[in-house]
Formats: sequence, C-alpha cells, structure tokens
Amino acid sequence: MDGVETGALAVPGATLHYETRGRGPLLLLIAGANSDAVIFERLAAVLAADHRVVSFDPRGNSRSPLRGPLVDQRVEEHSDDVRRLLDHLDPSGAAVRVFGSCSGGLVALHFAARYPERIAALVVHEPPAFRLLPDAEEHLAFLDTVRAAFQNEGAAAALERLGAVFGGRPAPVLPEARDNTAFFLAHVIHPFVRFTPDLAALAPVADRVVVAGGRDSRAQIVRRPAVVLAEHLSRDLVEFPGGHVGYAKWPEEFGGLLREVLSSAASPFS
Repeated sequence: MDGVETGALAVPGATLHYETRGRGPLLLLIAGANSDAVIFERLAAVLAADHRVVSFDPRGNSRSPLRGPLVDQRVEEHSDDVRRLLDHLDPSGAAVRVFGSCSGGLVALHFAARYPERIAALVVHEPPAFRLLPDAEEHLAFLDTVRAAFQNEGAAAALERLGAVFGGRPAPVLPEARDNTAFFLAHVIHPFVRFTPDLAALAPVADRVVVAGGRDSRAQIVRRPAVVLAEHLSRDLVEFPGGHVGYAKWPEEFGGLLREVLSSAASPFS
C-alpha cells in the first residue's frame, strides 16, 4: 500500500483505524455491513489521483475495536464517528465529498441530515433503508429470520438465507482485514435495517445527493430502497457498474463514474 498513511483515532467506546491516500478535495469512503477499509483499497487507489481519499474500519469491525462489551450498533453513533474523524483530519470544518455503501450509506444519510454544511457532495450506493418501502414490515420480518438463523444455526446458515436479498445468490464474499461476519449478524443488521432516513432534514441538501444502484442488481431486493429514496429526494437513480459491491470488482469503471458524479453534484465552494 504505497503512499498510504494510517492512523488511529480514539472515539467514545472505540478506536477507529483510518487510512488516507492522495491529495486534493477530501473524499470519505464509508464501508458497510461487515466490511472495512480493505474493501476500498483498489477504488481508493483510483480516486487518489485527484482526491485526498479517507477510508476507515467502522467501529467494531477489524482494526476498530470496541472498548467494553459487544453491543448492538446505532447508525447515529457511527455518524458521530464520521464527524469526529472529519474534525480530526480537517479541523477547518470544510464541506467534503462522501461515498457510502450499503449500511455505510445509511450512516452517510444520517450525517448529511445532521450536518448538511459538511456535505459538498454525497453518493449513497444501495443503502438498505427498508423502512422506506411500502412492504417494509415484510422485509424486516424476513431479515429477523436471518438473525434467528445465525443464533440457532450459525453464520453459514444466516448468510445463505440473506442471499435472498441478492437475488438468491450467496452474499458477496468481500476482501477484509478480518472476518466480521459474526459481529455483523449479531449486532449490526437488525438495528441498521430499522433506521429511517430523515427525508425532511435531507431536503435542503438533496441537490448534493446522488442515489446510486448497481447495474447488475436491478432485479434484486437490495436495490429497491435506493429507487424509493431517489424518488423521495426527486433525484434520478444513477446506475454504477456491477452489483451491490461493484466498486470492489470494477474499481476503474466505478471510480471514473464516481469522480464524475461527485464533481457534478458538489457545491461550488468545495
């Protein structure tokens, strides 16, 4: 990882591992689910040509250990971690560019709603905001069976069941520093999928928000919340290469489009 600087930031209840690459406008990448900064290594290398790219392991994942007992995670607390990390890296409080994937997209949406002045441009890629769907309770009940499968049968059974939201395929196998599957199934999926973005609070920043979906996940349940979110924000859904984790498989193509839409959506002062 030539040209990568790493650091550790103490936050309430955890220590965050973070990485920075390149120079230019600050661009924060927020990983989702059981992922960490490793998932963004290839994408970050592409974007570092003209951005100062920041990635990190979300609290509880890989190199960002919790201090104290393992507890259910809250989108709001992860959003506070984003604020603390950005304050640490840029004390000026300037607006930044943000990309959030999956549950990282939920964190990014909460951050944008709470701190709109910190958002120069935001791309949220298939955030699992299932509460926005008209049949939300059906999907939440199904996801509860995923947690029950983990509790009763183990991680493999839970992941097999979770494949239904990816069109019946197994949940994607992702590069990561450590295996965070058990933590994700026990403490992340249940509280995160119940988070509802504050659409009213997002309205003032909607012109700087790009809602993204994977080209290969058009028919998958995991993409449906993105479609509904785009409608609520009166934004066109932008299709990106690949599926739910297209940025890991197609970093050059994904990164090129991400750079383009971030620049188009960015406020003139960023």
